[in-house]
Amino acid sequence: MKTIDHWINGAATTAGSIRTAPVYDPAVGHARAEVLLAEPSDVDTAVAAAAKAFEAWGDSSLSQRTKVMFAFRELLVKHEDELARIISAEHGKVIDDARGEIVRGREIVEYACGIADALKGGFSDQVSRDVDVHDFRQPLGVVAGITPFNFPIMVPLWMHPIAIAAGNTFVLKPSERVPSASRLVAELYAEAGLPDGVFNVVNGDKVAVDAILEHPGIDAVSFVGSTPIAKYVHERATATGKRVQALGGAKNHAVVLPDADLDYAANHLTAAAFGSAGQRCMAISIGVAVGSAGDGLIEILERKAAEIKVGPGHEAGNDMGPVVTEAARRRVIDSVALGAEQGATVVVDGRELRVNGHEDGFFVGPSLLDHVTTEMAAYRDEIFGPVLGIVRVSTLDEAIALINANPYGNGTAVFTGSGEAARRFQREVKVGMIGVNVPIPVPMSYYSFGGWKDSLIGDSPIHGPAGVRFYTRAKVVTTRWPHSTAGFHFPTSS
Repeated sequence: MKTIDHWINGAATTAGSIRTAPVYDPAVGHARAEVLLAEPSDVDTAVAAAAKAFEAWGDSSLSQRTKVMFAFRELLVKHEDELARIISAEHGKVIDDARGEIVRGREIVEYACGIADALKGGFSDQVSRDVDVHDFRQPLGVVAGITPFNFPIMVPLWMHPIAIAAGNTFVLKPSERVPSASRLVAELYAEAGLPDGVFNVVNGDKVAVDAILEHPGIDAVSFVGSTPIAKYVHERATATGKRVQALGGAKNHAVVLPDADLDYAANHLTAAAFGSAGQRCMAISIGVAVGSAGDGLIEILERKAAEIKVGPGHEAGNDMGPVVTEAARRRVIDSVALGAEQGATVVVDGRELRVNGHEDGFFVGPSLLDHVTTEMAAYRDEIFGPVLGIVRVSTLDEAIALINANPYGNGTAVFTGSGEAARRFQREVKVGMIGVNVPIPVPMSYYSFGGWKDSLIGDSPIHGPAGVRFYTRAKVVTTRWPHSTAGFHFPTSS
């Protein structure tokens, strides 16, 4: 069986690892490879390589860094099909979905290609007599990323291109469930001309995570995952003096008003709830039907859910693949059963779905629950699977209050033809990312990604301008070139 090893200091290595974990193909339910699990000594080796590389890379020119980023961007285009197949084989998502995450990740690389503009400082002439002030930003040093299974390439690409383009060196700990895309990315960086040690990959589990959080040679940690682990990462890493980006879970709502185009809204809710088998941090898991929109919306959603073709991600024509593990499949099944027990109406039931020829795969079909209430587990829990719950309310005010009372604040959407209602919604909801007739409002690369409340622990969003600020620190320089022997006085005193 193939073994997926680490990438440290520009080369594949087993380092000191002796433990392994299986890497499954979710469509067949069997292991396709095994991945090495790093020990603390392996993290030490990667950090040492990154620290050595930082001595030169941190002082490299902006032209050198952008040259690498432009070359890396072209290699991502060239290898898009290969990367998409790797993602589909280990995650289960359909090929088009995998290509979509590659494109969204590549947009961050394109942003990093313009890092020279993002790092421009300011200059103030003659703030006092013969005194000027300017500022600039410098890289932190060695930084690390800990990334989830649901976007094997996109989420890491939200971190390391900006960090590296800003002059840092990087240690990536991808999810051990989906390690192969990060390994190929390391090879592409090397082909693009990135010096050895600037980008390193250590595969692993909690042992590797804790080693990263506690390592004195790491200056900052970026994390995306569940809220409990985000809180753990934030607490442990800040305790050792690190900067931390810690993005947590979500329970994203989409409000459908009576004046909305229900066909349009239902089409987008179906894609947002069931695409990637619901395993997106920005997936819509709760639809909020306002007033008379409810019955019509349910009717269309039922029809749309029944039309979704579920099967292996690599096979053309499939709309949805399996979930990532058998445990995830069982969690979805149990959640639908509990929803029914607690009083929800199961309009579409995906629990018994079987895919011919793939009976051992981790498949579960789309499920649609109506008359969900806030007391139900189907509303409270982050199921992270293809389950869409519909809550019915009477007014927009009730819908906004519902969203604001939820502990998560990642993303939300409103479907309406009313500019007045949309403006009220976007100003009053306590959520970080909002879509108006857009169900998954992931910002473009030149904006930053991050929710509110329990969806973002701390105050550091990810990618875009926030990423540049996170991976650099500012210096402000006050300058005078004296031409007399006058004594000291404060710059603003003359």
